[in-house]
Amino acid sequence: MSKVNCTHCDLDFDENIMIKDGIHHFCCSGCQGVFHLLNDEGLNSFYERKGDTKLESLSNNNYESSDNFNLDSFKDRYIKKDKNGFSKINLIIEGIHCSACVWLNEKVLQQSDGVLQADINFSTHKAQIIWDEDEIKLSQIIDKIRSIGYNAYPYDVSKKEKDTNLLKRDHYIRLIVAVFGSMNIMTLSIAKYGGWFSGMQNSIELILEIAEFIIATPVLFYSGWIYFRGAYYALKNRFINMDFLVSVGASLTYIYSIYAIFSPAAHTYFDSVVMIITFVSIGKFLEILSKKSIIDQLDSLITQIPQSVIVVVDNNKILTPSIDVRVGDTIEIKAGERVVIDGVISSGTGSFDESSLSGEATPILKYSGNSIISGSLLLDSSIRYKAVKTYEDSTLNTLITLSNDAMNKKPKIEKFSNELSGKFSLIILIIALLTFIGWYAISSDFENSFIVAISVIVIACPCALALATPIASLVGINKATKNSLIFKEAAHLESMSKCDVLVLDKTGTITKGKPSITSFDIKDSFDINILYSLVSHSSHPISKSIKTYITKEYENLIDYNLEEILILEAKGIKALYNGIEIIGGSRDFLLEEGIAIIESELYNSSFYFSINRKLTLIATLDDKIKNGAKELIAKMDRLNIQSIMLSGDNESVSKKIAFEIGIKEYRSKLSPKDKAEYIKKLKKDNKVVVMVGDGINDSLALAHSDIAIAMGSGADIAIDVSDIIILDNSLVSLQNGFEIATQTFSNIKQNLLISLLYNAVTIPLAIAGYVIPMVAALSMSFSSLLVVANSYRIKLKRVKNVR
Repeated sequence: MSKVNCTHCDLDFDENIMIKDGIHHFCCSGCQGVFHLLNDEGLNSFYERKGDTKLESLSNNNYESSDNFNLDSFKDRYIKKDKNGFSKINLIIEGIHCSACVWLNEKVLQQSDGVLQADINFSTHKAQIIWDEDEIKLSQIIDKIRSIGYNAYPYDVSKKEKDTNLLKRDHYIRLIVAVFGSMNIMTLSIAKYGGWFSGMQNSIELILEIAEFIIATPVLFYSGWIYFRGAYYALKNRFINMDFLVSVGASLTYIYSIYAIFSPAAHTYFDSVVMIITFVSIGKFLEILSKKSIIDQLDSLITQIPQSVIVVVDNNKILTPSIDVRVGDTIEIKAGERVVIDGVISSGTGSFDESSLSGEATPILKYSGNSIISGSLLLDSSIRYKAVKTYEDSTLNTLITLSNDAMNKKPKIEKFSNELSGKFSLIILIIALLTFIGWYAISSDFENSFIVAISVIVIACPCALALATPIASLVGINKATKNSLIFKEAAHLESMSKCDVLVLDKTGTITKGKPSITSFDIKDSFDINILYSLVSHSSHPISKSIKTYITKEYENLIDYNLEEILILEAKGIKALYNGIEIIGGSRDFLLEEGIAIIESELYNSSFYFSINRKLTLIATLDDKIKNGAKELIAKMDRLNIQSIMLSGDNESVSKKIAFEIGIKEYRSKLSPKDKAEYIKKLKKDNKVVVMVGDGINDSLALAHSDIAIAMGSGADIAIDVSDIIILDNSLVSLQNGFEIATQTFSNIKQNLLISLLYNAVTIPLAIAGYVIPMVAALSMSFSSLLVVANSYRIKLKRVKNVR
């Protein structure tokens, strides 16, 4: 009974069971439906791109209902919202075999109404999809993917995916075949080369050459198949890559060696064929191991998140999924357990290891009322705490999400190196052709000219160029994460390293943001509950300090209902209570309101309070400077980065702080708009501006800077507009960030220089005939490994410890 290939999946089936559709044959109605769908959508060029790749028959697919992707529990765990309010998810696309599969999935999704973005990574099969929930549901997107013969499920690094594509089983087997072949062919080569000097019968030499041919064939076409495949799809997309150079060099040498078996005057080079494939495969394998090690370190944090927690309700302990925990729930954890959701301890005392977040190895003892962050490990005792965030908004989950997204946008220098490596391969082919012509014109020796040209092809390494930036960026992002710095994009490493001006907010950035009351001078007696009610409506650090002080000093406080509350950023707050006007804020604010103040200006921050336009209270506050502030400014001076402090506080306080930490330039009494205008002015002078802040009144200035850095304890809006988040709020971590960015960008330039120098030295040597193909393959692999090893130096360089 004859076999027929299915028009869609290209698998063989008996002709009598096939569905006949005109000139086409289909193994099932699923393949038939996909074929007509692609033709109707104008995507039939998929079959040209697919080539001979066989797909899975759709009759074998038994998927769960796509409606499960619309469940609230699924959405809470896997679907996020981007800054524009659109839905975003990371999926693993199952069934991708080649770049044509990637092309097809992206095209189908991008042509779907409501899908705003669909980017698929061929090496990991990971897709990032952004869509408008009002126009299309995730279940419909999954159905679209399934309708063309693929499947999708949410990316979850906590589950060991069967199809990681980093270290496939067949990669090991192909490498083992190559290594086994190289060992055996070298044994034969030793015998053959030894026979040339001691004398060998032609029949014996022919037997050895045939044996080499038998060994070289599976190594080239099985172990080297991945390079032929890569070259094929690169050519289909009009691109010449490293795979093309390797496959051309090895296959031409193989073909020439077959010819040489039957030509007494020519020599075979089957050993070179095997060694080219083996050395390149070993280099690629070690390169994959290095990448996997770094990616595993970035992904390892997610394995620290338990999927459920103990929630205490009326003294009953209930095992609850982490995603179902709400703000205000009481959670119990015991020694050896990790905090899943940020909170405040309500009962108990314990030591916490926060090294996975801050890098600080010393355990921190925390008591009732202290904050704890997700990802920290309770080392002893048992505590209960109230959740202050949901699972989705927790520090550790946010860290993981941002780390996974960090590599999506490439630095400018990476785009440059990718373009350079793309053109490089074509240039090498031209050089190799000219080398062959030149040598043959001079020597009339075809064999020698051919081998020299092959050496030129094999020794060139565009792979080192392509690796130069991404591997260094990956190591840099990983190191930053370990030092409490979350980069939302790898591109920010490059921008931060080019910084000209560092702009720092004062309160909460240079200072601790928790000012303590040094004096509480009541000018006229009043109901303290009025002041308590007023400051309760403000999140400014000074208002919080006033509220904390009142809470400690007075009992039985009442939070009155105020009317017409108006908060003026960087100035103060005003409201009405039973028709009485109450105002609190800075000295200048009260003066603007026409309230008489005769006291001289103080050298500390101050809070003024009036009732019915009469001054009733002056409170002075002292905000301590953070550890590492002086060292940070000194470091910026050494890096020739200008440091500027912007503050909404008065001139005297700003001048005092600036003097203490060594900042030469500062601005005081600035509104949020003033800060933003100042940033704009710096950028008009072509300065690369890095802005650091933590409050709501910093968000406008942060949005206008080249790189916005927010303290992790800052206002949500400041964190949202930021490019980098400092989890531990430390200026030491900020200094480390500059060091890591500088190290990474310097390392990228070193990698590019290494790869360019390597090619500049080795290619002329190969052109001159000093390198044989075997050595060329070893040298090419070495250059890639050298770039990877140099990138690891970022990891080894020490930065300051956070205290």
